[in-house]
Amino acid sequence: MADLGVSSVLPPLLSITLAITSRQVYLSLIAGIWFGHTILLDGALFNGLANSLDALIQVFQSPDDTRVIFYTFVIGGLIAILEASGGVRGFINWLERKRWANNRRRAQWLAWFIGIVIFIEANLTILVAGIVSRPLFDRFRLSREKLAYIIDATSAPVCMLIPLNGWGAFNLVLLGNMGVADPLTTLLYAIPLNLYAIFSLILAAGVIRFDWNMGAMKAAEQRAAGGRVLSPGRIPLIDQSLFTFEEKASVKPRAISMLLPVSVMLVAMPLGLWITGQGDFLKGSGSASVLSAALAAVLFACLLALLNRQLSLTELTNVFIKGASGMMPLALILLLALALGNATQALQTGQYVAGKMGHDFPLTLLLPLMFLFSAMIGFSVGSSWGTFAIMMPIAVPLAQAVSAPLAPFIAAVLSGGVFGDHASPISDTTIVASMAAATDHIDHVRTQLPYALLAGGLSLLGFGVLGFIV
Repeated sequence: MADLGVSSVLPPLLSITLAITSRQVYLSLIAGIWFGHTILLDGALFNGLANSLDALIQVFQSPDDTRVIFYTFVIGGLIAILEASGGVRGFINWLERKRWANNRRRAQWLAWFIGIVIFIEANLTILVAGIVSRPLFDRFRLSREKLAYIIDATSAPVCMLIPLNGWGAFNLVLLGNMGVADPLTTLLYAIPLNLYAIFSLILAAGVIRFDWNMGAMKAAEQRAAGGRVLSPGRIPLIDQSLFTFEEKASVKPRAISMLLPVSVMLVAMPLGLWITGQGDFLKGSGSASVLSAALAAVLFACLLALLNRQLSLTELTNVFIKGASGMMPLALILLLALALGNATQALQTGQYVAGKMGHDFPLTLLLPLMFLFSAMIGFSVGSSWGTFAIMMPIAVPLAQAVSAPLAPFIAAVLSGGVFGDHASPISDTTIVASMAAATDHIDHVRTQLPYALLAGGLSLLGFGVLGFIV
């Protein structure tokens, strides 16, 4: 395919611009997909539309993509079962009895702490933190935008800093495929240099400790303090009524009804990595493992509800279907985002952006440039993993060509990918954070962006300093 040049960047930028300005996420993604396929067909508008429809269907040709979409429905059913069986209410009551979440600040620390402890998978971390913390945030009149920011700012960074998960396995495979002699040791050396992940966690903790609200977040907190959950005209990414159930006398709130299924999910995830990797955690399938873990949690939650005679099998089935249907907006956005990501790959968007870097820059500028270009790609395609796949094959040979250590270059790519992913409105983790907090998606993007930019700016400076050291 001929080099499309700057036009390869236009479709994702169109989706991002439209999403922010029009607040119509679905239409913005569709416009980007259509525009992308029109470019691929040399401007054939109607053929581009036909190819766009085919592209949506072709998403399901990827087992990993299909598992991610199916996972959203399963996790919706799990959330509904945990709610209907009294698990969430029981856990919140238990926290209040222990006085661990009995005020505004402790409710925020709880969300941050859950994000730190559950490092198995980013979206899983976000969802669990959102399930537990959202009722507390509403009770203490904290904005849902603040909740979305906290759980988004802790999920992916923790997964990057503790790589015993699908994130680590994915990057180890990338490094191994590029001939890196000891991928695990190299990745471990890169962890303390993963500046964006570190700054993101520290900044989120500082926001909680000092109640620091800037820009749109300040307005959101003032609105929530006045008892308004959402801004006028805003729509949460999920319909909360789909996760609201009439209380039954047989359903007694028990913390164990939530803690046990979630624990099963946390144990099942690494077990799935071990099984799919045939005894090697680092070669396992992250998408298959997280889906299997969610299904195991659903089955265990159902068994627990049946044994405790809280819900009948018919009631559990209806609850699961109701919860799964509540995730349809998220599943649709993920489908569109994956189709857009496939279009950007066909357009070679990442290769164009990365190719602009060249090999003629001074050594001291290479690390900050690696970070910046990774951030640009992550923001444009809405995928940190996609960014890693594009940038790692550039970072490794570049470091070898200038006889520099690999770890700082790998850290710059990982940091930039997560930063761009956090800032992008078409990122899966950004979308899931909006869903878990039940807030308007664009409001989450607007309130989180100043904090992401601050952490990103600090990271850029840090990699600038590292550039003089390596």
